[in-house]
Amino acid sequence: MIVGMAGHEKRVDQAESKALTSLAQLGREVRLARLNHDLSQRVAAHAAGMSQATWSRLERGAARGVSVPDLARAMAVVALDLHLRSYPAGSALRDAAHLELLARLRRCLGAGVRWATEVPLPNPGDRRSWDALAAVAGVRIGIEAETRARDSQELKRRVEAKRRDGGVDHVILLLSDTRHHRAFLRAVGEDFRSSFPLPGKVILHRLASSADPGGSGIVLL
Repeated sequence: MIVGMAGHEKRVDQAESKALTSLAQLGREVRLARLNHDLSQRVAAHAAGMSQATWSRLERGAARGVSVPDLARAMAVVALDLHLRSYPAGSALRDAAHLELLARLRRCLGAGVRWATEVPLPNPGDRRSWDALAAVAGVRIGIEAETRARDSQELKRRVEAKRRDGGVDHVILLLSDTRHHRAFLRAVGEDFRSSFPLPGKVILHRLASSADPGGSGIVLL
């Protein structure tokens, strides 16, 4: 079951709108470059291996079905390079298992621990967020939850970047207590473990007492 679908549907709609805006901007750049090189649409389209009608739509930002390779070829004809990048943009769509994992941790916390979910990082324009944020005894604890961790290096980089930018004192990497994750933790190297030095049982005991856990660590629940 997918939870919180409405908010993510809005984000998907916004992403599509941004993509169309970018396509229109690229079309204007292609048209200007073509004119600067004194090329006709017919000649440019032939060189790019597309019809003149498709090229015309591309310049107008109306070629929604154009592929990335086709767009790259069109831009190459007019001496432009296409570069694509992805950027963190908030949390991914979460399912019920992920929300239940967070709920299990929430039930372990003492009454003095404040709790919030989907908390944005504090930097203007940064669309990343903590899966949850706990606050107790004057410290803030960012919580990153995984129901099936895979790439330990990618996970470490992601969590370390959030720790750096996220305005927190400690980080809890929350993993579902499964055979997969026990094998995952046995396989990770010392470099990974050094980022989460505090034992999970110590963290849970201190948080249950509404106390500062005293460091970052991995919790299996």
